[in-house]
Amino acid sequence: MAEHEQHEDHGHSVAAWTAVAIILAGCVVAAWGVLVATPILFWVGIVIAVLGAVAGKVLGMAGYGAKDVPEPRQTEQHSGIR
Repeated sequence: MAEHEQHEDHGHSVAAWTAVAIILAGCVVAAWGVLVATPILFWVGIVIAVLGAVAGKVLGMAGYGAKDVPEPRQTEQHSGIR
């Protein structure tokens, strides 16, 4: 019989999703800046990406981050032999 296993929460939170979305938008802007050879647009994208990381950290500290997952309990393996 399969036992129910608890897994860590891999960043499924408002803080993580917000950070990833903003960082992705910053990377798109930076890539567009490289594509059209506009250095200022590239640096604007980099600043947006850094602000995304900061926003994720701030949201995590404000309570919107991943909740602590308790450690799984160690279960003893019972064999039929005593």
